[in-house]
Formats: sequence, C-alpha cells, structure tokens
Amino acid sequence: MRVGLTGGIGSGKSAVANALTELGAVVIDADQISRDLVVAGSPALSQIRKRFGVDVLAADGSLARGKLADIVFGDEAALADLNAIMHPRIAAETAARLERIPAGAVVVYDMPLLVETGTADQWDSVLVVTAPLPARLDRLRETRGMTREQALARIEAQATDAERLAVADIVIENSGSLVDLNGKVEQAWRLLTGSAEER
Repeated sequence: MRVGLTGGIGSGKSAVANALTELGAVVIDADQISRDLVVAGSPALSQIRKRFGVDVLAADGSLARGKLADIVFGDEAALADLNAIMHPRIAAETAARLERIPAGAVVVYDMPLLVETGTADQWDSVLVVTAPLPARLDRLRETRGMTREQALARIEAQATDAERLAVADIVIENSGSLVDLNGKVEQAWRLLTGSAEER
C-alpha cells in the first residue's frame, strides 16, 4: 500500500507523518531526500550554485536554505529552475528507496509538492492535511520564525487547498489540539490498513 501524504506549509503534515510512523507506517520524507541531495560537494548543489550564485552557499560550503528561499519564493521562473534541478533527482531517489521496502508495508510518501508535480495518480491513496490560514501563519511564525510576508509567499507558491482536495482520498483537518489530530490520524490509519487488507 503506497500512500501519498501532502498538505500546505504550516498545515501540520509533519505531525501527521510522525503519528503514522508511530502507528507502523514506513514514511519516506521528500524534504529529507531533498536535504540529502544538496550536501556540500553534491552535483545538485553545484547546479544550484551555478544557477543562483555563490550567495546561496554558507561559509562551510553547504546550502544556505533561507537565502535560496528568499530568491525563489515570489519569483516563478527562479522556482521553476530550482524544481527542474531537484525534482528529477528526488524522484529517482524516492524510487530507489521504495524498491528497498519489504512487501506488505504501508508506505507513506510525505511530499509537500505532490499536487504541483502531478504525481497524485501514482499512489494507491492520497491523504491531504488541511488547516485554516491563520493557524498556518501562526505555526510558521512560531516554529520557523517567518514573517507574515515570508509565510504568505511560501503558501502562494504552493497548490491551493482546492487543488489538493481535488486529489484527496482522505482529508485530515488540523485546527485543534495534537490529541485531536492524533485521533484523526488513527481513523485514517484504520481506513488505510483496511484498504490494504482488501488489496
């Protein structure tokens, strides 16, 4: 059973992924793959430096993610160039990791840009996490130190809630407490594992 997990930035998707891990899912994190691919000296980082300049590198040669984000969010052409560098590499590494997972597992692919990359139909089920905009803005300020303008730029660069809901098989609305969220994740897990058994 292969599940695509997505949601807008600040929706609480990472908390859902953590809860699914606790319930027994094998979670593959696209953001972590992305970070792994841009370590100092990597081909992807070299391409990023060529396209965006040495200012996106930290003093130790690693990627200065904040500086890169400031460039690409709000500039559609720059974001498209970054995606062209990263998405094929992320897809290839994801495929390699999926091949190593034992048969019978419920695999959850945690991918913020599942809708944007047009890959929703590659999964047996798509789980979408939603949250009201004010809650998302508060979380991004509290957990990532973003200003309202920075947060809105990230949100506006992603798919809309309507676009995500259009591909969703299961929706988890995350506007309450963590206890409330975990209860909803457990309900989703029962649906997913029941579907896996039917397969």
